[in-house]
Amino acid sequence: MDFDVLIIGGGAAGLSCALVIGSALDKPYAENRKAGIILHQKSSHLQSALLQNVFGILPGTKGLDVLKAGAKHLSDLYPEMQQITKEKVKEVTEIDGGYRVITNKSEYSSKKVVVAVGYNNPFNINGLEEYLIPHKKAKAAKNRIQLKNEDHIVRPGLYVAGTLAGWRSQFAIASGSGAAVATDILTDWNNGEHTKVHDKLS
Repeated sequence: MDFDVLIIGGGAAGLSCALVIGSALDKPYAENRKAGIILHQKSSHLQSALLQNVFGILPGTKGLDVLKAGAKHLSDLYPEMQQITKEKVKEVTEIDGGYRVITNKSEYSSKKVVVAVGYNNPFNINGLEEYLIPHKKAKAAKNRIQLKNEDHIVRPGLYVAGTLAGWRSQFAIASGSGAAVATDILTDWNNGEHTKVHDKLS
């Protein structure tokens, strides 16, 4: 397998998931784990967002700036989290022991996949059609969709985060969803022992 976990999507949920997993790659339970993110950000709703009501973010911050800063934050602090840029995912299919992720330029295999793209319809990733359902927390008139899941799990090894998991389109909610998926993956890597990553002042 190319990866132990591969995250699809570079918005609030995807980057939050990547940052938490990246911060754990030096832990004993993550030794020799390979993690990556396909950092496609063009379709993120943050491209046009103005953040005024998010705890910890200066009011008036542009979502576009958060996207750029998040990718830099990830590469500066956690370079072991491989960033794949300028590729768009076309298909996700199950294979023996994991999943194959096919982009417009390449293909990758991963034991676990986190789908953290937006909830726009039409949905342009083939292979996941059977899990598509109307979004449960968006206005019906907007025709949003989500992937059917239970606590972010679509099927074993396949996770969904953010609005596509059925959460409302709120920055803090999407970020929390991505972080929650990350800690579930870390817990699995840590033999089921509930796991999170906290840094503390020395």
